[in-house]
Amino acid sequence: MSEVKNFSAKDFYKIDLKNSTLLDVREPSEVLVRPVNGAIQIPFFELSKRIDSIPKDKPVYVFCTTGDRSEQVAEILADRDFDVYNVEGGLNAVPKAHFVDAKNLSCPGPIVKVDEVVRDALVGDEIQVEATEKAFALDVKTWCERTGNELKSLNEKDGVIYATIIKRNAPVAEKREFEHAKTFVVFSGDLDKAIASFIMANGAAAMGRPVTMFFTFWGVSLLRRPEKVRVKKSFIGKMFSLMLPRGSKKLGLSRMNFGGLGAKMIRAVMKQNGVSSLEELIESARQKGVKFVACQMSMELMGIAPEELIDGVELGGVATMLGSTEKSDLTYFI
Repeated sequence: MSEVKNFSAKDFYKIDLKNSTLLDVREPSEVLVRPVNGAIQIPFFELSKRIDSIPKDKPVYVFCTTGDRSEQVAEILADRDFDVYNVEGGLNAVPKAHFVDAKNLSCPGPIVKVDEVVRDALVGDEIQVEATEKAFALDVKTWCERTGNELKSLNEKDGVIYATIIKRNAPVAEKREFEHAKTFVVFSGDLDKAIASFIMANGAAAMGRPVTMFFTFWGVSLLRRPEKVRVKKSFIGKMFSLMLPRGSKKLGLSRMNFGGLGAKMIRAVMKQNGVSSLEELIESARQKGVKFVACQMSMELMGIAPEELIDGVELGGVATMLGSTEKSDLTYFI
């Protein structure tokens, strides 16, 4: 005779189905309402007739709706020397699993859809998400950090990002403590504004501050490789590629550009006065650990592929940007 061991309903989805037997002792009508994949279904009143069909070579986890019938069945199996566990509280105490199909959605679609489902879920429920936007990986991590929910797992396979989120209680009126971080939202693709952005970013990094630069719309052009990269694009994407500057050396001034002559003049003046070039500022920022984040939505609109970006750039969306600003005591929109 063995003893019945209790098993927490909160860990129901952690049961290893390959090395365990999941025994469902509910009635067929209950199973129809909430089926459980991978379980052997033997109604409570049929146990005596079918007990020999239950494998005895591995642990048996018994469950019902409330935990009452499963407890009785577990005791019977324990008397017959089964290695048996009773799921306390039954399925009523098991956190429900929710599925969010965010595939083919662009920022902020995936995060908005996740938020809608999480809001309606109960604390402890599991939310499984599938998305195809690469920026979602960084977005969902930031979103969980800032909302107090748990990111249980995050991985990518065959172009699909799989995330599992556990709903947790929201932080209680926490005192906001800045990390003295700095965030620069680089919207412009003008040379003079880019230089100003990177001068400030380098200065903040030199002071030991965490710095994030979020590049959106025309600002993404700063991060393009100067050389042509062969990637498949739509007709509109090709048109944008032709019209947008390829890399920092092709940027023009916001004023007095004069067909590119103004940009050459300002670069010459900077060199004469010992001011680092934009390219040197970019490399310096990268070496100092400044985080470069490109807005994937902007990239898709303008036909810029991830392969065209310089090394060290992460893809993100609005959640990543807002998560950074919440930790910053200074945010510039340039």
